[in-house]
Amino acid sequence: MAQYWKHVNQVLREAEIIIEVLDARMIDETRNFELEEKIEKLGKVILYVINKSDLVQKRDVERTKKTLRPCVFISSKDHLGTTILKKKILELSRGKGVTVGIVGYPNVGKSSLINALSGKGSARTSSESGYTKGLQKIRVDNKILVLDTPGVLPRKEKDVIKHGKTGALSYEKIKDPENVALHIISDHLKTIKEHYHIDGKDEDDILEQIAIKFNKLGPGGKPNINVAAKVLLKDWQTGKIQIK
Repeated sequence: MAQYWKHVNQVLREAEIIIEVLDARMIDETRNFELEEKIEKLGKVILYVINKSDLVQKRDVERTKKTLRPCVFISSKDHLGTTILKKKILELSRGKGVTVGIVGYPNVGKSSLINALSGKGSARTSSESGYTKGLQKIRVDNKILVLDTPGVLPRKEKDVIKHGKTGALSYEKIKDPENVALHIISDHLKTIKEHYHIDGKDEDDILEQIAIKFNKLGPGGKPNINVAAKVLLKDWQTGKIQIK
């Protein structure tokens, strides 16, 4: 963790503009207020880039645009919004050459964003959190140089449920996947039902139905809730579930 913060602090010093990448499904939960405070103290420009916008409804996008500024919505997976993002960067730099730092929680899509901007596949990507290990410099074009960093969490944050929901902690490494899955179901009941085409009475019942649907059964044909929870978490973290 200390090594990660070393890279992040270097980027905050070197870059003129700092992009904080957020997950469109969990904007407030993926904001790193500790980082934002550092950026403000250094007098750097911050630009909120809200990734995975293909997973939320347009009404949610429009609502956020009014409250979080300056912000740009993109889908790095579909290369949507990247032209608008480049224009916004040059607008903030007043057309001058600029170094842009990319920061954010693990697994919000920082490397995918850089690849969408540069079109070169320069930054290695993975759905596994913490994939980027050190500082990377990528030339987007003749005016924009990007500094990529490993995803970091606030130093004092120990919320395992939040880390599971945001993907900061991979579904494979969560010790109690059922607890995290139940929170996701509770927050997005209608979305989960529609995604899996099931109709459960409550959160526990929905997990059981997911287990039955995917034939995740234990002794005596009993639904394996732990495995069902991992199925849901994997689908959530890899962006297969679109919020209704």
